[in-house]
Amino acid sequence: MPAERLLPTTEAEDLIALVREIARDELAPRAARAEEEARFPREVFRLLGRSGLLGLPYPEEYGGGAQPYEVYLQALEEISSAWMSVGVGLSVHVMSSYGLAAFGTEEQKARWLPDAVGGELLGGYALSEAHAGSDAAALSTRAVRRGDEYVVNGTKAWITHAGAADFYTLMARTSDDGGRGISCFFAPGVADGLSAAPPERKMGLTGSITAQLRFEDVALSADRLVGAEGDGLKIALSALDSGRLGIAATAVGLAQAALDEAVAYAKQRTQFGRAIIDFQGVEFMLADMAAAVDSARATYLQAARRRDRGLPFTRQAAVAKLVCTDAAMKVTTDAVQVLGGAGYTRDFPVERYMREAKVLQIFEGTNQIQRLVIARHLRR
Repeated sequence: MPAERLLPTTEAEDLIALVREIARDELAPRAARAEEEARFPREVFRLLGRSGLLGLPYPEEYGGGAQPYEVYLQALEEISSAWMSVGVGLSVHVMSSYGLAAFGTEEQKARWLPDAVGGELLGGYALSEAHAGSDAAALSTRAVRRGDEYVVNGTKAWITHAGAADFYTLMARTSDDGGRGISCFFAPGVADGLSAAPPERKMGLTGSITAQLRFEDVALSADRLVGAEGDGLKIALSALDSGRLGIAATAVGLAQAALDEAVAYAKQRTQFGRAIIDFQGVEFMLADMAAAVDSARATYLQAARRRDRGLPFTRQAAVAKLVCTDAAMKVTTDAVQVLGGAGYTRDFPVERYMREAKVLQIFEGTNQIQRLVIARHLRR
């Protein structure tokens, strides 16, 4: 049962209708098999690109869809409800285009942004390292200026689309001045000395590639520096504010899918001569799941509307990421409980939803980091 939405324009309503059609006809039928086989669906992202969905929040002059975040996130939620790996991949791609779009020069944007958001290319976001996850300022990958180039050495960890991306937003150290010594680069996906390790073997999102990304004397032309030297951490944190809203929306899509599956099962499963949805123990659980999904959706939309109006939204993005991903973990766990023994088998998708929900509480800043961000804003 599709989520009820209050969209701002007729154009947005048509867009969501298109996204629902793609999700129903193209994504949902492929998801279970691809996840079981741990197969990355690159062709699906080309389909989304041809449909105009890889650049929804970016300006039309660069090939984007010029949609407000309020609308983009609801499209992302619909995709995630059909196939979570694709939803997360879309969110990562949009975040990977953000540094260039928000901090690049007009020349850089004219040169690279149309390809980045136009549909054929797929992006990756190269910030984290093995010893620099929550503490992003501790990263050690280094870019050394040599004439008209920067030479990059280091290893990035937990990179979505590593080895499959056509470009990366790369954060690398250009000086030893702590967080002020990090710079941002728009790096190509293929370059001499650039390689990806074998994909991580994960408990969920197995259709999404996550791997280390290795830079060994990778030469980047100096014009690939985005912003000034030392602006990298500022750019990274700004991108993460928007990226956290993306993850919040994917979490709500996953929770909605789990709720829909649980309700459908509870209507057809009978015990003691009655559908189990008629038992108060089950119907109250379903009611709590529905309340969690609705309230989580309202939380990310409130943050998105602040972003669309140019208001500060860092705290609201942290709240949305925290609330939505915790809700997804709770709702998917309860969905397994509603299905009982059937929910614990791979004959039904809720066990996969539960495995996929866990990582949402970890990446784009753990939920402990979100609490830290919220608390710091309260102190001000």
